[in-house]
Amino acid sequence: MKYHPALGLSKAAFERIQDEFDRRYFEGMEYWTLPDHRKNIEKGTVLVADTVVRGFPKVPRTLVLEEGIPRYFAGEFAVEEKMNGYNVRISRIDGDIYAFTRSGIVCPFTTWKVRTDLELDPFFEEYPGTMLCGEMVGPENPYTPHEYAEIDSLAFRAFDLRDRETGDSLPVTDRRAILEEFEIPQVPFFGLLTPSEAVDEVPDIIDDLDEDGREGIVMKTPQVTQQLKYTTSAANRGNLAFAFSLPFDYGQDFMFRRIIREAFQSIEWNESREEARERAQALGEAILLSMRDTIQDVQGGEIIGERHAVRGEDAAIEALLEHFRSVGLKVEIESDEWIDGDRRVAFVKKTQATQDKTDAYLDGMIVRE
Repeated sequence: MKYHPALGLSKAAFERIQDEFDRRYFEGMEYWTLPDHRKNIEKGTVLVADTVVRGFPKVPRTLVLEEGIPRYFAGEFAVEEKMNGYNVRISRIDGDIYAFTRSGIVCPFTTWKVRTDLELDPFFEEYPGTMLCGEMVGPENPYTPHEYAEIDSLAFRAFDLRDRETGDSLPVTDRRAILEEFEIPQVPFFGLLTPSEAVDEVPDIIDDLDEDGREGIVMKTPQVTQQLKYTTSAANRGNLAFAFSLPFDYGQDFMFRRIIREAFQSIEWNESREEARERAQALGEAILLSMRDTIQDVQGGEIIGERHAVRGEDAAIEALLEHFRSVGLKVEIESDEWIDGDRRVAFVKKTQATQDKTDAYLDGMIVRE
């Protein structure tokens, strides 16, 4: 198969980057994935069985809705919820359904989950050259656990439907109608708004999502040629609490970007000094208390890392744990039990830098600044 035409490259240009694709295997299937973005080729793009599965593009962000929306959108656009989970692309290749993570790796657990929970063959019979793009969300999540009242374990929510080779999206209203017909769950939809309507209505949507501890929104033109995202204060604080619970494993850029978002939102929301002080207090608690808890845990001999729980059939969970080990993650099992015929495993992905440095500072290591 000559992949270069599908990628929009000359043969010589493809040969120059071909060695940058990583070779991987899943269920006897050989595939290649691009670990980093290259010009006109998205990170996570997959080459498999004479097929190109495009990576999902990054979505830009605005920090100020009142100015960002009319600057970015000239006409009507759709508003959908941005849910807190991990990005997957689902496609059927040679008759089998696979779930690719953002980096282009087939996740064995996610693949098992979507094969089990979703009836996708009728959809792919009618739309064979597509990829379902969505978020895996819920508390029993191997990558990004987050509580949603309507989800008790792990579930898929679609937010896009794309041609897997070109990456072109189906229009929002068409996609929502088609996926509803096939009973494929989607992210919540807040409607179509003009920029002038959105400047008044979107802050109220954000306030409601914030109150419920949800992540935010993605705004997109009807043809999905442009997208823009915005997150809630609750999401920013949650991200910071997580990052500062593992302060030596997450970079300063990650933390600083989220503090910046809070500052701009405080100004746009026209907060009083007292309201801004309440925001600052909540932000400070997210930062300091999570780090303090980690230091205490290290003092108490606890394992430090990202805590997750997953539930499903035995073979799928074993495949997930082996997958983690194969990519170099150190996983410690904290509990392993059977509930209503399903195996449920709680585990920690160890984060060694925070563990080691916290131990060293507690032991009196000198800090040179």
